[in-house]
Amino acid sequence: MASPDSITPAQLSRLIGTSEAPVVVDVRIDDDFAADPRCIPGSIRRDFRTVRDWAGEFTGRSVVVTCQRGKKLSEGVAAWLRHSGIRAENLEGGHEAWVVAKLLLLTPDSLPPRDAQGRTLWVTRARPKIDRVACPWLIRRFVDPSAVFLFVAAAEVRDVADRFCAVPFDIEDTFWSHRGENCTFDTMLEAFGLRSDALARLATIVRGADTDRLDIAPQAAGLLAASLGLSRMYRSDLAQLQASMGLYDAFYRWCRDATGETHNWPAPSTGTAA
Repeated sequence: MASPDSITPAQLSRLIGTSEAPVVVDVRIDDDFAADPRCIPGSIRRDFRTVRDWAGEFTGRSVVVTCQRGKKLSEGVAAWLRHSGIRAENLEGGHEAWVVAKLLLLTPDSLPPRDAQGRTLWVTRARPKIDRVACPWLIRRFVDPSAVFLFVAAAEVRDVADRFCAVPFDIEDTFWSHRGENCTFDTMLEAFGLRSDALARLATIVRGADTDRLDIAPQAAGLLAASLGLSRMYRSDLAQLQASMGLYDAFYRWCRDATGETHNWPAPSTGTAA
Protein backbone atom coordinates (compact mmCIF):
# COMPACT_ATOMS: atom_id res chain seq x y z
CA MET A 1 0.00 0.00 0.00
CA ALA A 2 1.33 3.44 -0.95
CA SER A 3 2.46 5.75 1.82
CA PRO A 4 0.27 8.83 2.41
CA ASP A 5 3.46 10.86 2.03
CA SER A 6 4.36 9.49 -1.41
CA ILE A 7 3.29 10.07 -5.00
CA THR A 8 3.55 7.70 -7.94
CA PRO A 9 5.30 8.61 -11.20
CA ALA A 10 1.97 8.45 -13.03
CA GLN A 11 0.36 10.86 -10.56
CA LEU A 12 3.25 13.32 -10.73
CA SER A 13 3.33 13.10 -14.53
CA ARG A 14 -0.24 14.39 -14.68
CA LEU A 15 0.83 17.51 -12.76
CA ILE A 16 4.02 18.32 -14.70
CA GLY A 17 3.47 21.19 -17.11
CA THR A 18 0.41 22.50 -15.31
CA SER A 19 -0.08 25.40 -12.93
CA GLU A 20 -0.68 22.88 -10.12
CA ALA A 21 2.72 21.23 -10.49
CA PRO A 22 4.70 20.90 -7.25
CA VAL A 23 8.33 21.84 -6.91
CA VAL A 24 10.34 18.73 -7.81
CA VAL A 25 13.60 18.51 -5.89
CA ASP A 26 16.17 16.04 -7.23
CA VAL A 27 18.56 14.89 -4.52
CA ARG A 28 20.40 12.18 -6.48
CA ILE A 29 24.07 11.89 -5.62
CA ASP A 30 26.58 13.17 -8.16
CA ASP A 31 27.51 9.70 -9.45
CA ASP A 32 23.90 8.81 -10.18
CA PHE A 33 23.26 12.15 -11.84
CA ALA A 34 26.40 11.82 -13.97
CA ALA A 35 25.26 8.38 -15.13
CA ASP A 36 21.94 9.85 -16.33
CA PRO A 37 21.75 13.67 -16.26
CA ARG A 38 18.23 13.68 -17.64
CA CYS A 39 15.73 14.89 -15.09
CA ILE A 40 12.04 15.36 -14.43
CA PRO A 41 10.91 18.53 -16.25
CA GLY A 42 11.12 21.61 -14.08
CA SER A 43 13.04 19.87 -11.30
CA ILE A 44 15.89 21.47 -9.39
CA ARG A 45 18.90 19.77 -7.84
CA ARG A 46 19.77 20.06 -4.20
CA ASP A 47 22.31 18.35 -1.95
CA PHE A 48 20.51 16.12 0.54
CA ARG A 49 23.27 16.74 3.07
CA THR A 50 22.44 20.43 3.37
CA VAL A 51 18.65 20.17 3.54
CA ARG A 52 18.70 22.07 6.86
CA ASP A 53 20.11 25.08 5.02
CA TRP A 54 17.78 25.17 2.01
CA ALA A 55 14.51 23.79 3.37
CA GLY A 56 13.19 27.31 4.02
CA GLU A 57 13.23 28.11 0.28
CA PHE A 58 10.09 26.03 -0.13
CA THR A 59 7.96 27.39 2.67
CA GLY A 60 4.35 27.58 1.55
CA ARG A 61 4.92 25.37 -1.49
CA SER A 62 4.22 21.72 -2.30
CA VAL A 63 7.33 19.65 -2.94
CA VAL A 64 8.03 16.21 -4.41
CA VAL A 65 11.47 14.80 -3.63
CA THR A 66 13.18 12.29 -5.88
CA CYS A 67 16.42 10.36 -5.64
CA GLN A 68 17.73 7.39 -7.63
CA ARG A 69 15.34 4.76 -6.23
CA GLY A 70 12.97 6.68 -4.00
CA LYS A 71 14.42 5.29 -0.81
CA LYS A 72 16.56 6.70 1.98
CA LEU A 73 17.67 10.01 0.44
CA SER A 74 14.30 11.24 -0.82
CA GLU A 75 12.46 9.73 2.15
CA GLY A 76 14.78 11.53 4.55
CA VAL A 77 14.68 14.86 2.74
CA ALA A 78 10.89 14.76 2.42
CA ALA A 79 10.59 13.97 6.13
CA TRP A 80 12.89 16.87 7.01
CA LEU A 81 10.86 19.24 4.84
CA ARG A 82 7.65 18.12 6.56
CA HIS A 83 9.36 18.72 9.90
CA SER A 84 9.96 22.28 8.64
CA GLY A 85 6.25 22.73 7.97
CA ILE A 86 6.44 22.10 4.22
CA ARG A 87 4.09 19.76 2.38
CA ALA A 88 6.49 17.23 0.90
CA GLU A 89 6.05 13.85 -0.78
CA ASN A 90 8.49 11.19 -1.88
CA LEU A 91 8.43 9.97 -5.49
CA GLU A 92 7.84 6.23 -5.39
CA GLY A 93 10.66 4.39 -7.12
CA GLY A 94 12.55 7.63 -7.74
CA HIS A 95 14.33 8.44 -10.98
CA GLU A 96 14.60 4.80 -12.00
CA ALA A 97 10.83 4.29 -11.85
CA TRP A 98 10.25 7.50 -13.84
CA VAL A 99 12.59 6.27 -16.58
CA VAL A 100 11.08 2.78 -16.66
CA ALA A 101 7.62 4.32 -17.07
CA LYS A 102 8.95 6.21 -20.12
CA LEU A 103 7.69 9.54 -18.81
CA LEU A 104 8.80 12.95 -20.04
CA LEU A 105 12.44 13.76 -19.33
CA LEU A 106 14.40 16.99 -19.72
CA THR A 107 17.84 16.84 -21.30
CA PRO A 108 19.86 19.56 -19.51
CA ASP A 109 22.77 19.79 -21.99
CA SER A 110 21.51 23.09 -23.42
CA LEU A 111 20.27 24.54 -20.15
CA PRO A 112 21.86 27.97 -19.56
CA PRO A 113 23.83 28.57 -16.36
CA ARG A 114 21.84 29.83 -13.39
CA ASP A 115 22.40 33.03 -11.47
CA ALA A 116 23.21 33.31 -7.77
CA GLN A 117 19.54 32.75 -6.95
CA GLY A 118 19.38 29.59 -9.07
CA ARG A 119 17.42 31.16 -11.94
CA THR A 120 18.01 31.12 -15.67
CA LEU A 121 17.90 34.57 -17.27
CA TRP A 122 16.51 35.20 -20.77
CA VAL A 123 16.14 38.30 -22.93
CA THR A 124 14.15 39.01 -26.09
CA ARG A 125 12.42 41.76 -28.05
CA ALA A 126 9.66 43.80 -26.43
CA ARG A 127 5.98 43.59 -27.40
CA PRO A 128 5.75 39.79 -27.74
CA LYS A 129 3.01 38.10 -29.75
CA ILE A 130 3.36 34.31 -30.18
CA ASP A 131 6.83 32.73 -29.95
CA ARG A 132 8.11 35.18 -27.35
CA VAL A 133 5.24 34.16 -25.09
CA ALA A 134 5.10 30.46 -25.96
CA CYS A 135 8.80 30.00 -25.15
CA PRO A 136 8.61 31.58 -21.67
CA TRP A 137 5.54 29.42 -20.98
CA LEU A 138 7.47 26.31 -21.98
CA ILE A 139 10.49 27.28 -19.89
CA ARG A 140 8.49 28.07 -16.77
CA ARG A 141 6.32 24.95 -17.02
CA PHE A 142 8.94 22.39 -18.08
CA VAL A 143 12.46 23.77 -17.65
CA ASP A 144 12.89 26.39 -14.94
CA PRO A 145 9.82 27.61 -13.02
CA SER A 146 11.84 30.50 -11.57
CA ALA A 147 13.19 31.73 -14.93
CA VAL A 148 13.47 35.51 -15.42
CA PHE A 149 12.50 37.13 -18.74
CA LEU A 150 13.63 40.57 -19.90
CA PHE A 151 11.80 42.33 -22.73
CA VAL A 152 13.84 45.13 -24.30
CA ALA A 153 14.09 47.16 -27.50
CA ALA A 154 15.01 44.90 -30.43
CA ALA A 155 18.26 46.78 -31.13
CA GLU A 156 19.43 46.26 -27.53
CA VAL A 157 18.80 42.54 -27.08
CA ARG A 158 22.36 41.40 -27.78
CA ASP A 159 24.00 44.09 -25.65
CA VAL A 160 21.61 43.45 -22.76
CA ALA A 161 22.36 39.73 -23.06
CA ASP A 162 26.07 40.48 -22.89
CA ARG A 163 25.99 42.98 -20.04
CA PHE A 164 23.49 41.08 -17.87
CA CYS A 165 24.62 37.51 -18.65
CA ALA A 166 21.23 36.72 -20.14
CA VAL A 167 20.37 34.29 -22.93
CA PRO A 168 18.91 35.92 -26.06
CA PHE A 169 16.02 34.10 -27.71
CA ASP A 170 13.76 34.52 -30.72
CA ILE A 171 16.12 36.85 -32.53
CA GLU A 172 18.08 36.07 -35.71
CA ASP A 173 21.51 34.42 -35.68
CA THR A 174 21.25 33.01 -32.16
CA PHE A 175 21.00 29.43 -30.94
CA TRP A 176 17.48 29.91 -29.60
CA SER A 177 15.76 31.04 -32.77
CA HIS A 178 13.85 29.88 -35.84
CA ARG A 179 15.36 27.06 -37.88
CA GLY A 180 14.00 26.57 -41.36
CA GLU A 181 10.22 26.36 -41.15
CA ASN A 182 10.31 25.75 -37.42
CA CYS A 183 9.98 28.47 -34.81
CA THR A 184 11.88 29.01 -31.56
CA PHE A 185 9.35 26.94 -29.61
CA ASP A 186 10.30 23.95 -31.82
CA THR A 187 13.98 24.66 -31.24
CA MET A 188 13.50 24.56 -27.48
CA LEU A 189 11.55 21.31 -27.56
CA GLU A 190 14.33 19.69 -29.57
CA ALA A 191 17.23 21.11 -27.54
CA PHE A 192 15.67 20.16 -24.21
CA GLY A 193 14.62 16.72 -25.42
CA LEU A 194 10.99 17.38 -24.51
CA ARG A 195 9.16 14.83 -26.63
CA SER A 196 5.49 14.12 -26.05
CA ASP A 197 2.44 13.94 -28.28
CA ALA A 198 0.85 16.87 -26.42
CA LEU A 199 3.85 19.17 -26.79
CA ALA A 200 4.31 18.20 -30.44
CA ARG A 201 0.66 19.03 -31.08
CA LEU A 202 1.01 22.36 -29.29
CA ALA A 203 4.17 23.11 -31.29
CA THR A 204 2.22 22.76 -34.54
CA ILE A 205 -0.36 25.25 -33.29
CA VAL A 206 2.33 27.71 -32.17
CA ARG A 207 4.20 27.33 -35.45
CA GLY A 208 1.07 27.97 -37.48
CA ALA A 209 0.19 31.09 -35.50
CA ASP A 210 3.75 32.43 -35.41
CA THR A 211 4.64 31.93 -39.09
CA ASP A 212 1.32 32.82 -40.77
CA ARG A 213 0.55 29.22 -41.70
CA LEU A 214 -2.89 28.99 -40.17
CA ASP A 215 -3.73 26.04 -42.39
CA ILE A 216 -1.45 23.58 -40.56
CA ALA A 217 -3.65 23.49 -37.45
CA PRO A 218 -7.25 24.69 -37.08
CA GLN A 219 -6.42 26.00 -33.59
CA ALA A 220 -3.62 28.27 -34.86
CA ALA A 221 -6.05 31.01 -35.89
CA GLY A 222 -7.57 31.01 -32.41
CA LEU A 223 -4.16 31.26 -30.74
CA LEU A 224 -3.21 34.13 -33.03
CA ALA A 225 -6.44 36.02 -32.34
CA ALA A 226 -6.19 35.56 -28.56
CA SER A 227 -2.50 36.53 -28.55
CA LEU A 228 -3.06 39.71 -30.55
CA GLY A 229 -5.92 40.61 -28.25
CA LEU A 230 -3.76 40.12 -25.16
CA SER A 231 -0.99 42.23 -26.67
CA ARG A 232 -3.45 45.11 -26.91
CA MET A 233 -4.91 44.61 -23.47
CA TYR A 234 -1.60 44.98 -21.65
CA ARG A 235 0.93 47.77 -21.93
CA SER A 236 3.38 45.86 -19.76
CA ASP A 237 5.04 42.90 -21.49
CA LEU A 238 5.40 41.12 -18.15
CA ALA A 239 1.72 41.60 -17.36
CA GLN A 240 0.88 40.25 -20.81
CA LEU A 241 3.11 37.23 -20.20
CA GLN A 242 1.46 36.54 -16.86
CA ALA A 243 -2.02 36.77 -18.40
CA SER A 244 -0.98 34.54 -21.30
CA MET A 245 0.20 31.70 -19.06
CA GLY A 246 -3.39 30.62 -18.58
CA LEU A 247 -4.01 30.72 -22.32
CA TYR A 248 -1.14 28.34 -23.01
CA ASP A 249 -2.13 26.19 -20.05
CA ALA A 250 -5.53 25.77 -21.69
CA PHE A 251 -4.09 24.95 -25.11
CA TYR A 252 -1.70 22.45 -23.53
CA ARG A 253 -4.47 20.70 -21.62
CA TRP A 254 -6.54 20.51 -24.80
CA CYS A 255 -3.55 19.01 -26.62
CA ARG A 256 -3.01 16.50 -23.83
CA ASP A 257 -6.51 15.58 -22.72
CA ALA A 258 -9.33 16.90 -24.88
CA THR A 259 -8.61 16.54 -28.60
CA GLY A 260 -11.27 13.86 -28.95
CA GLU A 261 -14.02 15.86 -27.26
CA THR A 262 -16.58 17.79 -29.25
CA HIS A 263 -19.32 20.21 -28.30
CA ASN A 264 -22.60 21.16 -29.88
CA TRP A 265 -25.80 22.93 -28.88
CA PRO A 266 -28.58 22.09 -28.93
CA ALA A 267 -27.70 18.44 -28.45
CA PRO A 268 -28.97 16.10 -31.18
CA SER A 269 -32.26 14.42 -30.37
CA THR A 270 -31.88 10.80 -29.28
CA GLY A 271 -35.46 9.79 -29.90
CA THR A 272 -38.92 10.85 -31.05
CA ALA A 273 -41.20 12.91 -28.88
CA ALA A 274 -44.09 11.08 -27.23
